[in-house]
Amino acid sequence: MGAVVERHEIEVFLALAEELHFRRTSERLGLAQGRVSQTIRKLEHRLGTPLFVRTSRRVALTDVGQQLRDDLAPAYRMVEEAVARAIASGKGITGMLRVGYSSPWVGDLVIRAADTFRSRYPDCAVHIQEVQLSDPYGPLRTGALHLQITEFPVLEPDLVTGPVIFSEPRALIVPARHPLARRDAVSVEDLADTVLVSMSGDIPQYWLDHHYPRTTPAGRPVEHGATATYWQEVPTLVASGKGVSPAALRASEYHVRPGIAFVPFHDAPPIEYGLLWPVAGETARVRAFVEVVRRVGRP
Repeated sequence: MGAVVERHEIEVFLALAEELHFRRTSERLGLAQGRVSQTIRKLEHRLGTPLFVRTSRRVALTDVGQQLRDDLAPAYRMVEEAVARAIASGKGITGMLRVGYSSPWVGDLVIRAADTFRSRYPDCAVHIQEVQLSDPYGPLRTGALHLQITEFPVLEPDLVTGPVIFSEPRALIVPARHPLARRDAVSVEDLADTVLVSMSGDIPQYWLDHHYPRTTPAGRPVEHGATATYWQEVPTLVASGKGVSPAALRASEYHVRPGIAFVPFHDAPPIEYGLLWPVAGETARVRAFVEVVRRVGRP
């Protein structure tokens, strides 16, 4: 007889296979981190093979884990939607809507919008998850998400950009002992005297150039140094003296840690956040959620 896999084990496995990080997986699922680890260990024991390679620095899928993810993910999404359709009334705005967000303050807005959306459309379930900046449009393109709120600009022919929902002032994250940390504000021209910590991954070059410029407005070159795969790594790199990094000023409310300071820009344009969905994926559910987000407003 083959191994029997519980639905909650599949959910935990697929979440960890996407996040490749136990803490983020526990936060996404609302489970204790120890519960996530225990579930994966039990699943690996039942299947008789490791699914993940764990070290002190990273989590990665084994070949078997990759195959299991590729086999399970589409089927699991079909099960989710089938259950949602069974619960729904069969008319109106029903089914499952999967919504992504790119940062904690955007997540706060999405959660508020989802609460309002559910009260208006009780037959439509809403699933919310964070989208990593290292692969900003991958979940939309694979069908894992129906829409998301993210940093603009977005210039992708297969994606629709909706309205800008809100904008945030920019700041520069600097080491606490850096000379710029003593300033009340900095200029974009100051970037020419620094080394930038930026992001790496499947990110369009136009997006990187917008948020992590190679030159200042006056044409002075800006040196680029270390890169991060996940944005949460950026404050650590800055604190260790690897460079400085632009960010939304609001990040100072969510990513406070010793060794860094957030200094506002006095001349940088704000970061705009807007809605995004696939060209082929505009449904009644998507349109209804877009309208709710526009009414709920900024985070």
